[in-house]
Order: sequence, then structure tokens, then C-alpha cells
Amino acid sequence: MTRTLSFINLRRSFTTLLLATAGYHYVEASLNSMMQANGKLYFGNIIDTNTMQGNEDGVLKGEFGMFTPEYSWKWNRIQPEKGQFHFNDSDAVMEWAEANGKQIRGHTLVWHQNIPDWVDAITDKEDLTKVIKDHINKAVGRYKGRVYAWDVVNEVFNEDGTFRDSVFYRVLGEDFIPLAFRTARDADPNAKLYINEYNLDYAGPKIDAMLNLIHRLQAQNVPIDAIGSQTHLTSGRVSEVPAQLKRLASTGLDIAVTELDIRIKRPVTPAKLQQQKGEYALVTKGCLDVPACVGISMWGVSDKNSWVKEALPAFGAPLMWDGNLRRKGAYGAVDGLLRKVGEGAEMAGAKVSVTRRHGGRRGRHGKRRLSL
Repeated sequence: MTRTLSFINLRRSFTTLLLATAGYHYVEASLNSMMQANGKLYFGNIIDTNTMQGNEDGVLKGEFGMFTPEYSWKWNRIQPEKGQFHFNDSDAVMEWAEANGKQIRGHTLVWHQNIPDWVDAITDKEDLTKVIKDHINKAVGRYKGRVYAWDVVNEVFNEDGTFRDSVFYRVLGEDFIPLAFRTARDADPNAKLYINEYNLDYAGPKIDAMLNLIHRLQAQNVPIDAIGSQTHLTSGRVSEVPAQLKRLASTGLDIAVTELDIRIKRPVTPAKLQQQKGEYALVTKGCLDVPACVGISMWGVSDKNSWVKEALPAFGAPLMWDGNLRRKGAYGAVDGLLRKVGEGAEMAGAKVSVTRRHGGRRGRHGKRRLSL
């Protein structure tokens, strides 16, 4: 693998030199641009105020097109006290995205975690209904017309397919879900509205419950557009993902892989990393093969900063860049798959974009673009 990657890099360097000599500038294809070349909308990742200026900034800007705020758009950050809204951090994320030509998936509006104590203490139906509406109207309304999508409700099911014991379900029952979606649609009619959940990656009661819920919501004409499958995976248990994505797509809704990582049981060995490499390719191809799958979002860049490190210390190495921000074999597998499947001519194993610096017929901005 090392020899193969080195040879590819050498060919790319030589290609860059040849193009520069001829007056062209070589632009290496990103995961996002290659995903779009394959007919999807994006390859994305997470972002927040702690990563916008960090050492991962260059990778985030260079590789990804869609971003999910990791912390700053959650309820306890936006409305920690009743009626007191704080948008400084969420505004900073929105402004970063717009300044860099990126899109945002709002995350998340109604979730049992990351809610303030004052919300969790509500017992009155009318009070909670008003609180949900006010929060959604404020948050969604502030970014109306500026975001691609919202995770409207997040993680509503237990593993056995029963509803999670959240304040929302305790007080309102299942009705909190239609309430949240209808309120969000009114607040921003053009945003894609998602229900987001983890462990939809295997056949069983949880994905069955999700599919049944979707059918009930559709029967009530609830304005739900898409299902987000978080896809926090354990290496060695990935093979069912493509089949479950097809099941989710059978609802007629858009689907997306929203929080992808594949953790490895320690100790992390070369053999386990090789297995992970194939699993990343499997998940990516699973999305490519389902027309309803609009894109994939990672949950982090470097293994060093992954949530897995603290939350699941028996596991490690879940992402496509290692602790030193070097591309791993998993990156090479996804990159290679997207190049192989995508249409268009190739150079040095990559679909590239080239801009001529001088001469030739020029466009309106004085540049001539070629695809090689």
C-alpha cells in the first residue's frame, strides 16, 4: 500500500510539473467534488468554533462541502435559559460556511441530550408545546434560506424499538415528532427536514421501528423529507449497512449517512486497519448505489480528536486521518472508489480540474477551465 500511494503521489507531482510548464494549474479533486461527480450532493464533516481555526482547517476546507455543527447549534448552547437565546457561536459557524462556499446541516432541534434542566423539568403539555415551537421558530428562523437541512428530531428510539424516555415523549407522547416537523417546515419551507438516528445499520427492532414511524408520519402528511443514518460503526460489523440503506430508501424519502466513523477494537493493528479500509469503501459504495442517498458526512477528521477516544476508550482509530493528520488507508480506499466509479477522463489516477493561466480562449473571468 505504501509503495502504491507513493507511486500515485509521484505521478501527481510529475503531472503538476508538466501542467505548470504548459501554463496550467493542477487542482487535486476533493472528496466532495468527486462525490458530486458521482451524482451525489456532498461529502461532509463536522465543524464548530473549536475546529474552524485549528490544524484541521485546511483539510476541512479542502476536502468537504457540507458541514454539521458539532456543538453550537444544540438547544443548551442556543437557549440555555428560557427565552434567552445565544447565537454568537452558531452565527460564527454559519459565517465561516458562507465565507468558504460551504453548506450547513443544522443539528439538532429536538434531542433528549444537550437540553437545559429547565426543559427537562417541564410536565405540562401546553407549556412544552409552546417551548418546542418557540425554540424551533427562533433557531430555524434565524438561518432561514441559509441552511441545506435540519436534523429536526434526533435519536428517539431505544435499541428494542421502543421510544426513548425523554421529556418530549413523557409529556407529549409520539405527537412531539409531528409538532417539531410542522413547526420547522413553517419556519423554513425550503430546508430539508431530517429525522436522525444511530444503529440503523443492522436488521432488527430499531430500524423496524423507524420504518414504521416513517409510514405513520407519511400517513399524517407530516412534512418529513429525509432519514439520517448516523452510521457510527464498529469494524467487523459493517456488512449490513448497504442493505439497511436500501430499506430506509424504500420509504421514498431522501437518506444520508450523517455521522460516519468506524472504530477499531484495541489494539489497533495493520490487519485491522486493512479491514477498516475495505469497510469505508463498502459504506461509500452503499450510498453510491442507492439513488436516494444524497451524501455522506464524517464525524471528525483526525483520530486524535474523535469522540471515540473518550467515550469508548476500548476502541480507537475511527477516522480517515491518523493522529498526525496523515491520510490512512481508509482515505485511499474511498478516494480510489470515487475516482473509479465517477465519470470523466483520468490523469494519474485522478479526475482533476485544470485552469490555464495564459493564452487560449478565455471565459468571462479570463480563465480557461479544462477537465482531464
